[in-house]
Amino acid sequence: QVQLVESGGGLVQPGGSLRLSCAASGFILNYYHAAWFRQAPGKEREGVSCISVDKGNTYYADSVKGRFTISRDNVKNTVYLQMNSLKPEDTAVYYCALVRSPSGYDCPAAEDDYDYWGQGTQVTVSS
Repeated sequence: QVQLVESGGGLVQPGGSLRLSCAASGFILNYYHAAWFRQAPGKEREGVSCISVDKGNTYYADSVKGRFTISRDNVKNTVYLQMNSLKPEDTAVYYCALVRSPSGYDCPAAEDDYDYWGQGTQVTVSS
């Protein structure tokens, strides 16, 4: 059974940090691009970051550049999103997603390009 399970969300004050994890089961993560998306209340889901199969390519939305870092541990079959200097506008449900790809390709940034999704984890930035 294929499954993505996000964890690490919670309530944090502005300026604080969180690290999200996405544990993949039923996948060999080496073969998949991975991404994080988020959806704030009343807004459409948006891309946050992605990392390619061979880690050679990463993408960050302008709103998170310099504050968020995506990484992957293919041995642990886990994708991470380190979020620093959090702002209230980062409040959202965060989702991880995977799409299978050969190596040598950039990870896609669009939601429609991903085939597998987790259930999401809530991040709330508030004082």
